[in-house]
Amino acid sequence: MHSRPLWIGTSWKMNKGPAAAIEAARALAAFHPPAGVQPFVIPPFTSLKDVCAILDGTSVLVGAQNTHWEDEGAWTGEISPVMLAECGAALVEIGHSERRAHFGETDWTINLKVHAVLRHGMRPLVCIGDTAQEHAFGVTDDVLARQLRIALHGVPPARLAQVLVAYEPVWAIGAGGHAADAAFVASAHARLRAVLVQIAGEEIGHEIPLLYGGSVTRANASGYVRLANVDGVFIGRAAWSVADFRQIIGSVAHEHVASG
Repeated sequence: MHSRPLWIGTSWKMNKGPAAAIEAARALAAFHPPAGVQPFVIPPFTSLKDVCAILDGTSVLVGAQNTHWEDEGAWTGEISPVMLAECGAALVEIGHSERRAHFGETDWTINLKVHAVLRHGMRPLVCIGDTAQEHAFGVTDDVLARQLRIALHGVPPARLAQVLVAYEPVWAIGAGGHAADAAFVASAHARLRAVLVQIAGEEIGHEIPLLYGGSVTRANASGYVRLANVDGVFIGRAAWSVADFRQIIGSVAHEHVASG
C-alpha cells in the first residue's frame, strides 16, 4: 500500500528544442493528473525558463538535468544552482549514469551538487545504478549503497526529506536496455529502503520517494508501482510524447488506486 504520492516523471534529455518544448509544456499545462500523482518533466537547459513559466501554477513540476555545485565563477559551459532556481526549477536531476560515464561525474561531485541544490531550495533527484558488469558479479547492493551513502553524506536530517532517489540500472536504460523483472526491482528497492533508513532514520527514511527507472513503458509501469518501496517511475523515451506521458500517468494512477 502506498501512503506517499506517486512520482511520475520524464527527462527529455537532449531532445526538444525551444519550440517543441514550449508546445509540449502548453499541452501539459492543460492536463489535470489524477489525485495522488505528482508528475514532473525535465527539459533541456535551453527551454527550462519557458517550460517553468508555462507550467507555473499547474500540478506538473519542472526540473533541470544537471547543475554545478558552485553558485558562480569561472566554470565555462556550466549552469549554477542559482541560475536554475531563478528559472523556476523545482528539482534537479543529479548523477545520471550517462553523466557518470561520459562527463566524469563521481560520487563525490554528486554529493557537492546535492548540497548545492538543497541550499537553494530545490529538490535533488539523485540517480543511482549498477552497470551490467557489476550486476553480473553480484555487487549491485554494494554499489548502490555506496552511491547513496556518499551522495547524501552530510545532509542534515531535516533536509533529507527533500531528496528523491531514482534507481536506474545502467543495463536497463537507453535504446539497448532491457527492463528488469518485478521481483528484482522489489528486492533492490527493499534493500535501498533499508539503506535510506540507516542514513535518515526510521521516519524520514521511509518517506524519501524511491523511484524506479529503466526501460519503463506503458506496458510495465503499473507493475512496478504495485511493488512495495516503489514510489513512482522515472521514464525515458516512452514518455517524450505528451500523449504517451499522459497515458502512462493514467494507467499508473489506476493501479495506484487499485492497490491502495
